[in-house]
Amino acid sequence: MDSAGRRAAYLVGGRRLEAGSLEFAEAIAAAHAAHQRPRCLCLVGGIEMYVARLAGAGSGHIVKRMPDTGSHHAPDCPSYEPPPEVSGLGQVLGSAISEDPATGETTLKLDFAMSRITGRSTVPTGGGESDSVASSGTKLSLRGLLHYLWDQAELTRWHPGFTGKRTWATVRKHLLQAAENKIARGDSLRSRLFIPEVFAVDQRDPINARRMSQWSQAIASPGKPQHLMLLIAEVKEIVPARYGFNAVVKHVPDQAFTLDEQLYRRLGRRFEPALALWGAADDIHMVMIATFSVAAAGIPTIVELSLMPVTRQWLPVEDAFEKQLVERLVGDGRSFIKGLRYNLGAASALACATLTDCEGSAPLLFIVPAGVEDDGRYLQVSDPSAPVWLWRPTAEAMPPIPRVAGRPRAAGSATRAEAAAAGP
Repeated sequence: MDSAGRRAAYLVGGRRLEAGSLEFAEAIAAAHAAHQRPRCLCLVGGIEMYVARLAGAGSGHIVKRMPDTGSHHAPDCPSYEPPPEVSGLGQVLGSAISEDPATGETTLKLDFAMSRITGRSTVPTGGGESDSVASSGTKLSLRGLLHYLWDQAELTRWHPGFTGKRTWATVRKHLLQAAENKIARGDSLRSRLFIPEVFAVDQRDPINARRMSQWSQAIASPGKPQHLMLLIAEVKEIVPARYGFNAVVKHVPDQAFTLDEQLYRRLGRRFEPALALWGAADDIHMVMIATFSVAAAGIPTIVELSLMPVTRQWLPVEDAFEKQLVERLVGDGRSFIKGLRYNLGAASALACATLTDCEGSAPLLFIVPAGVEDDGRYLQVSDPSAPVWLWRPTAEAMPPIPRVAGRPRAAGSATRAEAAAAGP
């Protein structure tokens, strides 16, 4: 999707083909029809993949990694992903997220409603949304679903070649692609997902017509449960209105999303750290995921929501320390994958980033929260061969980052793992 740098090569039908080559699309279509499995050639011997058919207009085929094999690929391979146990993905994979290579469909179990009878609005209090309780991984919270789609859209990946190219149009395109072939509560996730298209004044009428056509499925019918839509958008402001409060999102200038006072008050308490970061840093975007209903008059009302701050590169960050690390990596021209928490509580160990431009194994970068005395769990959550970098921001300046493959290391810049191995 959002690719740059190394181009993947596959063994398809006995031929070595690079992704994007003229013969590639035809070859993987033939492999899909013949139920053949391509092999990714990032490592000697190759790694088995499968071909999925994309639905919708302009449908085609895509090569995807087999479930639970992302960490088996070379770190600089587009199919590589960090070991599941160092992110929130490990908790929900196989339970809340079930991928079927035979059909190319992924079934998602959600812990929030996609239909309703009453008019009650809520901020999530379980399913990973509470910072004080480690949640079950059997269902995805709203935040967990947003993190999953962000991962699937490859918006957690960064390469220097992406600089200046990741716009809202790019984000939207990749999120919609990521939602294809995803089933939630027996229905297509893509059909319920509304992501505002880039607004243009001269296209106002057709844009509004497309929006209302999609929203029509969420207008209540007498005697039937009301379907809810799923919104992913950048928040512009959340402000008092004549009645209740309005959430104004970018690229929808002529239609605010209403929310009641109870939801607004709980929003301020639950997401205080995220809102504080958003308010303190002008270069932070605030992404909202929400379920919403639509009144007969066409007015959308938010039922449940979650917030996710992201950098100007649309890379998610939880706090100022993560922002500092991500900005350092981007500024240094590094390639990496940003880790996401999914349903995990704030106390759980999480690799903030995984470097994909180093020699050998991909280094895992951890930020140790204040008050954590024993950092042993950060060294034990992953493959022992993977280098681990630790930063305790409340006690020290940021340590040197592991070097890029082939780039000389400055004097005194040993990684934390190397320093520990060398002894006092």
